[in-house]
Amino acid sequence: MESVSNRSLCSSVGLLVATLLALEGAFTPARAFTGVVRAVVTKGSFIFGVGGGRGTLGLHGHSYPLVFGGVSFGATIGLSTANLRGYAYNIRTPEDIEGTYYAIGTGAALVFGAGGVRLRNAKGVVLELRGPRVGVELSAALSGVTVRLR
Repeated sequence: MESVSNRSLCSSVGLLVATLLALEGAFTPARAFTGVVRAVVTKGSFIFGVGGGRGTLGLHGHSYPLVFGGVSFGATIGLSTANLRGYAYNIRTPEDIEGTYYAIGTGAALVFGAGGVRLRNAKGVVLELRGPRVGVELSAALSGVTVRLR
């Protein structure tokens, strides 16, 4: 009689585990992915800076064209062009990359230089971009960058 109750208990536990595993997929939040971002951005500034550029988002084997725009305010002077490459983290759909990204940072470029930036939008997408800059620019400014799909 004891072996029958053990079999029954094992069957019940097995059924419970199978049910919980099946339900886990129903309650798991949507998975976030990492996309590859490339951008060429030009910026001109004297205290107040304006910049813009174009790029692409690579996600799930597709390439999505992007438009970058931005402003900065602070101790900024110069003109530069940056060829940036990096990643977009915490992205679920291509539309998640759209929005305004903020960062407080410092940087410098004189003729040739390298820079990096880490920005975040309201959807939780983090852009981490690096690349060489050509031109003359010195900055210690508050920056905002808008990104949208073209």
